[in-house]
Parts: sequence; C-alpha cells; structure tokens
Amino acid sequence: MKIALVGATGFVGAPLLTELLSRGHQVTVLARNPAKLSAQPGLTVVQADALNAAQVAQAVAGHDAVVSAYNPGWTEPRIHDLFLEGTAAIVAGTKQAGVKRFLMVGGAGSLFVAPGVQLVDTAGFPAEYKQGALAAREALNRLKLETSLDWTFLSPPIILAPGVRTGQYRTGLDHPLPGEGEAPAAISVEDMAVAIVDELEQPRHIQQRFTVAN
Repeated sequence: MKIALVGATGFVGAPLLTELLSRGHQVTVLARNPAKLSAQPGLTVVQADALNAAQVAQAVAGHDAVVSAYNPGWTEPRIHDLFLEGTAAIVAGTKQAGVKRFLMVGGAGSLFVAPGVQLVDTAGFPAEYKQGALAAREALNRLKLETSLDWTFLSPPIILAPGVRTGQYRTGLDHPLPGEGEAPAAISVEDMAVAIVDELEQPRHIQQRFTVAN
C-alpha cells in the first residue's frame, strides 16, 4: 500500500516506519525537517508542516491511508493546544485529499478503568503526561464525530517502552487489557508497530478505538 506517515522520527513513529518498510509498503513521510531521515528503499520524504492542513492535503493525496503518530513532545509547554491543532490539521488535510483510511495513535489516558472513569481522570495519573493525555482524549472524541473517514484510534497500554519485536499481541477496545499479576499491561513500541500495520493491512476496527498489549 501507499501509506502517508506523520511523526516518523518520534518514539512511536520510528519503529512504525521500520515495520512499514520491512513489509514492502511505499511510505511517504511528512516532515518539517526532511534532513532528519536518511534515504531508504520505499521511502519518500516530503517537507510539510503537520499544523498546515493544505500542506498535509498536498502530501497525502493519492495514498491508501494516512497514519498520524503526531506528538509535539511531552516537554512542550503547549502540548495540549498543539496536539489538538496538529491533529485537526492532519484530519482536515486527509479529508481534503480524499483519503478515506485514517489511523491515529493516541494515548492510554482515555481508556476506561471503571464505569464512567477514564485513566486520565484518576488521582494517580502522572502530572507530566496529563495535558497531552487530555488532548488525545479530546482528539478521540472529535474523531468519533467523523462520518466521512474510515478512522481508527489506537490507545497503547499504560506501559509502552522500547523492546523487541515478537509479532505477538492481544487486542481490546475501551478498557486496559490485564497485565501479569498486579502489573499493568505493557507492550514494546516494536510490537505496537506490528499491530498498527496489521490493522492497516486487515482492518478490524473501522470507526473504533482499540488497544493492544503483549
């Protein structure tokens, strides 16, 4: 497939790019600074600002799917507003370009840990991740109103870390998957990349949020 990817140099995006290319997909990366990415077979890098819907539309036109791993950075003081601004521009650009399939990587904060209670609203939620998590939840709520896109929103488990690619994972929907014993569920970013590409190749969560864990 021809896949347009936003956020390819990030924590989630870098292993995702590797996974996409390893499976033979043609990948167009949207980057503000194309020099950050080295040439690879199957990879095209275009200069585009994720905050500019017109630039996004031009870059993603003609693709089979758009994947957003956009995150302005957890240390960015304006992460809440920039996350929502960027996501809105990426969605708008995708629609303008006529691409139907859209997959967004969000956060675990919007998973329900009790009836009517989402993780981001619990007392122990880390303060340093709160604004980004609130923005990701709002982005999911906005996506739920989209009727013209075949969208999917992926929430990682509570623990997401670099690791190894096993190719194995479990899936759930709106609640965190159970971990081992008292430990929360976890997944490596490499295996989350596998889950994302599997969803692109064989869609199972159209207009749905899902979550994964090892």
